[in-house]
Amino acid sequence: MKSFWKLGYVAFLMILMNCKVQNTSEKLFEVPPTVLSSQFTFTEGPASDKEGNVYFTDQPNDKIYFWNWKTNKVELFLAKTGRANGTYFDKNDNLITCSDDNGEIWKINKDKEIQVLSQGFEGKRLNGPNDLWIDKFGGIYFTDPLYERDYWKNFKAEIPEKNLYYRNQNGTITKLETFVQPNGIVGSQKLKKLYVSDINAGKTYVYQILGEGKLSEKKLFCEMGSDGMTLDSQGNLYLTGKDVTIFNNKGEKIINIPIEEEWTSNVTFGGKNNSTLFITASNSVYALSMNVSGIQ
Repeated sequence: MKSFWKLGYVAFLMILMNCKVQNTSEKLFEVPPTVLSSQFTFTEGPASDKEGNVYFTDQPNDKIYFWNWKTNKVELFLAKTGRANGTYFDKNDNLITCSDDNGEIWKINKDKEIQVLSQGFEGKRLNGPNDLWIDKFGGIYFTDPLYERDYWKNFKAEIPEKNLYYRNQNGTITKLETFVQPNGIVGSQKLKKLYVSDINAGKTYVYQILGEGKLSEKKLFCEMGSDGMTLDSQGNLYLTGKDVTIFNNKGEKIINIPIEEEWTSNVTFGGKNNSTLFITASNSVYALSMNVSGIQ
């Protein structure tokens, strides 16, 4: 732990005193996040299964791990993941991954059987699917920025734009919007909203979900970009990058959660009652017990 931790912890507690859920007196959380493991190179893509266990990626090492919340242990799930980045579970508890080694989207079941769902768009290689969210129809909204990896072999960009796409349940992919560098994405069936971050533009947008793969015009939500992100049961949006920053549903900043890492890449809810905030950050993963749960 860094030498300034004690001073930082005091500041952290002072921030907590002013941390309240919108329109209630309930604090969002009581204590700082705890480190679960620091054995990784770069963690990303957390997603919670039906039991509340959280799966996440170590992309440079091409592995997927999971945190068993009942034992509080981190275990290896799968090696050779297509360099999985962002992930999300579908309604059948299959893990859907943005596997960017060949610009693909994979489906991985609990028996570790793999099916490639998408290999490109209109006959062209995707840049590198980054993050995704699945709607009630089984359709996949996903971002496709370009972060050229040193492990890609003979890569040549075939799509010049960095886009938001929708893959319907039958496998048809539609381009929805072009951004500077789209990255984090999360949605809610309950709120009928989809949030997309344009990280290089320093902005996060919100759409109204109008139907299957149909969105309203985008609206600026806040002047902050994000890597991964998540939503809680109060409609608060959690953004990442330097630490975790929480905004209420009006786009107003509530609080910053300090994370002692160079970069905080992603967040999701899992654990008992879906009330643990799971944080991927550089070579570590963290857990934070919350007084709110993830949105359904």
